[in-house]
Amino acid sequence: MRQAGLSEGEARARLQTEGFNDLPSTERRTLLHIVGDVLREPMFALLLGAGAVYLALGDLGEASILLAFATFSVLIAVVQQTRSERVLDALRDIASPRALVVRDGQRHRIPGREVVRGDVIVLLEGDRVPADAVLTAATDLQVDESLLTGESVTVRKTHAALDIAMARPGGENTPFVFSGTLVVHGEGLAVVQATGPRSELGKIGQSLRHIATEPPRLQTETRHLVGVFAAIGIAASLLVIVAHGLVHGDWLQAVLGGIALGMSMLPEEFPLVLTAFMVMGAWRLSRARVLTRRAAAIEMLGAATVLCTDKTGTLTENRMTVAELRTSVLQWRPDGESPLPAAFAAVIKAAMLASAPHPSDPMEKAIAELARGSGDDGTGRTLIRHYGLSPQLLAMSNVWQAKGAESCKVLAKGAPEAIALLCRLSDRKLVWLHQAVDDMAGHGQRVLGVARADCAADGLPDSQAGFAFEFVGLVGFADPLRANVPDAIGECHAAGVRVIMITGDYPATARTIARQAGLDGDAVIDGAELAKLEQSVLRERLQSTNIFARILPEQKLRIVEALKANGEIVAMTGDGVNDAPALKAAHIGVAMGGRGTDVAREASSIVLLDDDFSSIVRTVRLGRRIYDNLRKASSYIVAVHVPIAGLALLPLLFGMPFMLTPVHIAFLEMVIDPACSIVFEAERAERDLMRRPPRHVSSRLLSPAMGGWSLLQGSLALGALVIVFLAAVDRNMPENELRALMFTSLVLTNVSLILVNRSFSSSPVDALRRPNLFLWLLLIPVAGLLAIALMWPPAMQLFRFGPFHVHDLAVSVAAALGVLLIAEAIKPLWRVSFRS
Repeated sequence: MRQAGLSEGEARARLQTEGFNDLPSTERRTLLHIVGDVLREPMFALLLGAGAVYLALGDLGEASILLAFATFSVLIAVVQQTRSERVLDALRDIASPRALVVRDGQRHRIPGREVVRGDVIVLLEGDRVPADAVLTAATDLQVDESLLTGESVTVRKTHAALDIAMARPGGENTPFVFSGTLVVHGEGLAVVQATGPRSELGKIGQSLRHIATEPPRLQTETRHLVGVFAAIGIAASLLVIVAHGLVHGDWLQAVLGGIALGMSMLPEEFPLVLTAFMVMGAWRLSRARVLTRRAAAIEMLGAATVLCTDKTGTLTENRMTVAELRTSVLQWRPDGESPLPAAFAAVIKAAMLASAPHPSDPMEKAIAELARGSGDDGTGRTLIRHYGLSPQLLAMSNVWQAKGAESCKVLAKGAPEAIALLCRLSDRKLVWLHQAVDDMAGHGQRVLGVARADCAADGLPDSQAGFAFEFVGLVGFADPLRANVPDAIGECHAAGVRVIMITGDYPATARTIARQAGLDGDAVIDGAELAKLEQSVLRERLQSTNIFARILPEQKLRIVEALKANGEIVAMTGDGVNDAPALKAAHIGVAMGGRGTDVAREASSIVLLDDDFSSIVRTVRLGRRIYDNLRKASSYIVAVHVPIAGLALLPLLFGMPFMLTPVHIAFLEMVIDPACSIVFEAERAERDLMRRPPRHVSSRLLSPAMGGWSLLQGSLALGALVIVFLAAVDRNMPENELRALMFTSLVLTNVSLILVNRSFSSSPVDALRRPNLFLWLLLIPVAGLLAIALMWPPAMQLFRFGPFHVHDLAVSVAAALGVLLIAEAIKPLWRVSFRS
């Protein structure tokens, strides 16, 4: 095997020739699929139906404009959904599992889809194997191949010559690893033999492509709303058609009026808005270096009441340095200038030899860096056995044999209490050890014990406990708190969100870091105590405990279940293989994108690409903003359909021709759709967004109180239009001039409803000051198009408008301004409903 791996040039050439390491996917819709979905929308069918009626009447102008609007609607939807697909493609690229490859002699983390045949890949515990490969080196490597074989028992892997032919998955002591399988223990080097559809997973991938997932709650809720409104709209349309046809005998006009009413009452914006908000929300989160893997996570973010976070790398910088070395008689703290004293060379050497040969763990990297500084490069030895960590013994050992030596040296490192157990320390030494560890932990250090032993090369014991270890010393590590953590935790507390720190560190270390971070309370529960607690007692203790130390990954699941039983909405961070059950059980699983394993990312709802706690807080803030703006858009959708439907029905009550035809409704949809899906989505967060308590998880997008507020706004707008209509009828205004006046008033009151719903808490002046470029990009073209429709003769004829005078504009502006002022005056009295 070429240890240097492929060159970048060779890898690029193979990638171009053989394609990406991707499995066939049905997630991405083609342009034809998108167009087909749009053509099945009810609004498009209504536009085509109206166009057909106008063709039957011989009115080619109106028929043409309706078909043009229909085409424009299709283009808007296609462009928006194609953009959404591009955003999803970008997110899928970010989400691609990472692979550690050797190229040009250097290790690089690359997206798994860029792995090519012939790549040398490094497999570490917790990784997903990115492609089918043959092992050329392996150290106690065990792989879960259940995805391919259905067998839940892990299989041990051995290395072999490179020219061996690939075989089927399954079987002990084989050199083959397969795409999609999980490394659960050990590490290895392998050369890729097959990628993408040529892998074993690719060959059976077709059966994995049709797994249906339950739609998110919001999607189900909006579909229900559209169904209810559509049923009401169809019933009202049929009633209008029959009533107008029987009274006036003009069935073609009755059909047009019925279609216009149906279009006015159909809130087809809901699915469009939900799709836009979810996709753009995921995109906004990705810009904050947070990857959304499940859309349901976005709607849950604003309801989170508890954030359970790891310490190392999340609250701290994950930039470990050796802060202190201790033996039973000496102690030393590096000052950045003085070299390592000779008296401590044995401690750091033992710690280095007890670590992975190619360390990825921050503490092992810090040990290796200090060891290199002491002049020990670790060469001249061969690793012949590795004993890994286990839940029963938090220590690991390496067995090394020097060149030409008959005996071996065994070096161990791990939790001080585990090392003390291996060394069988006396009571006097145990007292010293506990005092030393407490003192180091009190300075915020993470402490490891180090031990050594001699043994024969043959007949190695099955476990570490079989060696006669001698205690060497303690190594303390410092990992400084991230500078932005105290402010982020303060923001969580202001938002009514508890922060619970769960760490594998010593209780004193955890308490020190928690105090620096601003976490409440000094009560600590450690793993040993947690194991003894009944679940009911744990639930009670959780109400006052925010710090958990010496916690094993599998114990996180108990904490999550207890919090959920207490009625909390839980966000849980994790990075290891054993964190997956807790991540899956939490309402919002948060995986670490940098140091996290693939299986942790797959079990999570969101992935932090920079492993920073403040990113979780930004995610909560963005989640609240997305949901807030979605409620604003929903409130506007319901409100705006009230005056449109009312104006469509109003002439029927007075025995007059319809004011609104399908052409007018189509024009209004050109205002409503972008307002819903673009303007409200781009609204900035409310000032009190992170000073509110979390919303209740069962709260509805359009609660009864919010629905009442929407209907109230719509009724105010309809009332203003009725006043304008009655005043114009009283003045015997000609029909075409009345239509121009009413349509202009409707458009302007529509703008008032947009402004009213921009903010639930700001005053009108503050709301207008809030920057929203998309609002002006909408209003300016709308004003231009309205002016053309009112003043350009061909457009006036198309819309059936008569002359529009300055005093007519004043009446329309006054009506819209009255709606805005009255709604804003009422809004504070209704504000409590916005939190329901």
